[in-house]
Amino acid sequence: MRVGVGFDSHRLVEGRRLILGGVEIPFHLGLSGHSDGDVLIHAIIDAILGATGLPDIGHQFPDNEMSWKDASSLNLLKIVLEKVWNQGFEIIWIDSIIITDKPRLSPYLNTMKEILQTVGLDKNKINIKAKSNEGMGFIGRLEGIVAQAVCLVDTRR
Repeated sequence: MRVGVGFDSHRLVEGRRLILGGVEIPFHLGLSGHSDGDVLIHAIIDAILGATGLPDIGHQFPDNEMSWKDASSLNLLKIVLEKVWNQGFEIIWIDSIIITDKPRLSPYLNTMKEILQTVGLDKNKINIKAKSNEGMGFIGRLEGIVAQAVCLVDTRR
């Protein structure tokens, strides 16, 4: 068995949709980024890549390649999952956390798990939590959102 850790953060900006866990969240700000800026999926991707010993998300989907401009992070996750499954890895568990003061995310967490299942992750093997930063720092000033994830994998071979 192997463990990987993922982290991502993006600035909140006007004029972008807020996408977290593949779900569009109604909010007046969205996350900047070359792709759709989905920090949760980006952290999950990095955790999976770390657990399988593959290079990080920036190496897989460079932000200087226009083919990834405004890409759906769900599609990026699907590509990574196919790659690790083809190498004989099985995802045992993913634990993740989104850190933001606003918007409140608890009403969307189950929907995020359902959406992640559409690309092949078993919703019973994913935990998603949402936490506040209690008004502190750049998160409290609504400058950005952070996500972290841990992934446990095993080989099927």
